Amino acid sequence: MTPRSGVVRLVGLGVLVVVVLVASIRIGAVPLSTLDVLLALRGEGDSMVVAIVRQLRLPRAVVASLVGAALAASGATFQALLRNPLAEPYILGVSGGAAVGAVSAIVLGIAARAAWIVPAAAFVGAIVAIVLVLRIAASVGRSLDTGILLLAGVVAGSFFNACILLALTLSDAESFRSAVFWMMGSFAGSSWSAAGLFAIYCVPAIVALVALGRPLNLMAIGEETAAHLGTSVERVKLTAYGVASLLAAAAVAVSGVIGFVGLVMPHVVRLAWGNDYRFLVPASALLGAAFLTAADTVARVAAAPTELPVGVVTAFVGVPFFVWLLRRRTA
Repeated sequence: MTPRSGVVRLVGLGVLVVVVLVASIRIGAVPLSTLDVLLALRGEGDSMVVAIVRQLRLPRAVVASLVGAALAASGATFQALLRNPLAEPYILGVSGGAAVGAVSAIVLGIAARAAWIVPAAAFVGAIVAIVLVLRIAASVGRSLDTGILLLAGVVAGSFFNACILLALTLSDAESFRSAVFWMMGSFAGSSWSAAGLFAIYCVPAIVALVALGRPLNLMAIGEETAAHLGTSVERVKLTAYGVASLLAAAAVAVSGVIGFVGLVMPHVVRLAWGNDYRFLVPASALLGAAFLTAADTVARVAAAPTELPVGVVTAFVGVPFFVWLLRRRTA
């Protein structure tokens, strides 16, 4: 793929994101036309429509797109580092740690004190999980062995799942329902403040992962090859692991645990346009943004007036793709 063709494809994916965003804003309990949306974005037209667009649907669509981009970019990075096409953003137990933090806040009754408590608790839990896994890997050897990281992630994830089950067992019915709903993912509480904070964190992190495109290409071939070609293997691994893990941690803190975005989107890009991570990471981010925004739109309207957890929608897409991928690899 030439640089020019790559730029053209990225622009096309960017246009797709905009189209999906507009569609997400239009679709809902109160159907709107494209003209209604454009006028509301300018602060003109019916005041109720302006409030629906600017205070409810637009911030929700922006947060969904940012989370989708974060998860997809993180998943592409882990697949390169671990040289495993089935790797995904929660590979180091990030989702389990975040869930422990959020569920603990809900069960202990402190979540109702302020809207930021559950996301903050989830982020702290995710950071604890990342540090724990990296410390386990470092205790085995000075270099970050991918096999040890995978094993440490599996062990940490199992421990966190046990903690979640214990907390849910001791919770009341309302806390149980709230915790389970959070773990399945939702953008119902999205706001401009959440979108702004997450964008400040998310955009530079994705840019950093995109900048690692060439080293990731070499790492995907093999660590020895990358080292012979002048790549600082351990520094690249630590940087990429840290940024991708923290990006996934922030995404979970904002939206809950949403599966399959980080697994499926890089594969769609890879199957369509190849395995060059200089293109694959930004393309996965854009496709992930469009996909998760569309999935959230479906979650809002598919069972109206009830709202589905967005993780249910992504699972209905991701599970068949995952099965197809396994069958393709073993064929």
